[in-house]
Amino acid sequence: MPRIGIILGSDSDLPVLEKGFKLVEQLGLEFELRILSAHRTHEAVTEFINSFDEKGIDVVIAGAGKAAHLPGVIAAQTVKPVIGLPIRASLDGVDALYSIVQMPGGIPVATVGINASDNAVLLAAQMLALKYPEVTANLEAHRVEMRDVVLEKDRKIQEKYNK
Repeated sequence: MPRIGIILGSDSDLPVLEKGFKLVEQLGLEFELRILSAHRTHEAVTEFINSFDEKGIDVVIAGAGKAAHLPGVIAAQTVKPVIGLPIRASLDGVDALYSIVQMPGGIPVATVGINASDNAVLLAAQMLALKYPEVTANLEAHRVEMRDVVLEKDRKIQEKYNK
């Protein structure tokens, strides 16, 4: 089963992941969630990174606010893809966004928008789809569902305003 490692710098960031958790379930993915700090628990971060292969983790979502070093610290220790999820903790999350997106050359971190856990999960799923065809089918079904929701809204608006 495709697995995502999800690491947050603080349990206060959990509400940001609600939309992402729903998509993980909808897309048939599994995850392991950890609360680890790049600064206060760096040994535990390294220990978790070293367990990725054993646990079948193929891609990582790392959410962090403020200085947001966690995604970069993880990326520096693995060749697995790391998706940085900037969390709105201070300065409207712009500080976290800049910290994640401005990685030095050679240690890339894919980055999604501030608090965009849904896009982080979708990006992780697209990466997993390269290896797991069932994820591709689930992503395609999700796209059809999104399309149908918009078309239904359009139909209702047309009925109401275009008489």
